[in-house]
Amino acid sequence: MTFGGAYAVLPYVYQGGVETHGWLTGQQMIDGRALGETTPGPLIMVVAFVGFVGGWTKELFGPETQLLAGIAGASVATFFTFLPSFLFILVGAPMVEATRHDLKFTAPLTGITAAVVGVIINLAVFFAWHVLWPQASQAAPFSGRLEWFSLLVTLAAFLALWRYKIGVIPVIAASALAGLAFSSLT
Repeated sequence: MTFGGAYAVLPYVYQGGVETHGWLTGQQMIDGRALGETTPGPLIMVVAFVGFVGGWTKELFGPETQLLAGIAGASVATFFTFLPSFLFILVGAPMVEATRHDLKFTAPLTGITAAVVGVIINLAVFFAWHVLWPQASQAAPFSGRLEWFSLLVTLAAFLALWRYKIGVIPVIAASALAGLAFSSLT
């Protein structure tokens, strides 16, 4: 059980899917995250992706039924990611609403909010590390070459958003076109 939105949950999804169970690689997790950002509701897309890849790679029902295993993995991952939160909302919402101005409940939630911010920063650092040093590992964290083009696109996007107040959609489109042009040239 976690507090916060998708960005607070994703480090746990990564830890379980990549580090603990080995269902997918760190690069595949980044691909799933990128897929999630293309749609509303990124968390459901990422957990479905992780479940699908996990079912597919582990060949749950044998090597001839990988598609069925992937669909089952995606369904189970999605179901059990969202079932607890829906039950909590349906059962606990009236009780939570009654504690709205009670300091005994709001003070711990303030601390939880700060922890969620830390988890989100951890997620940002994780993705930056995997994108900028794709050959790196835990043993050699900055090994391999730096992906200078990814760093350049990141800095340009940051400047466009922060300094020049350009909209998110045009920045995403320009970044995608720059990445497509770069990959076609290399």
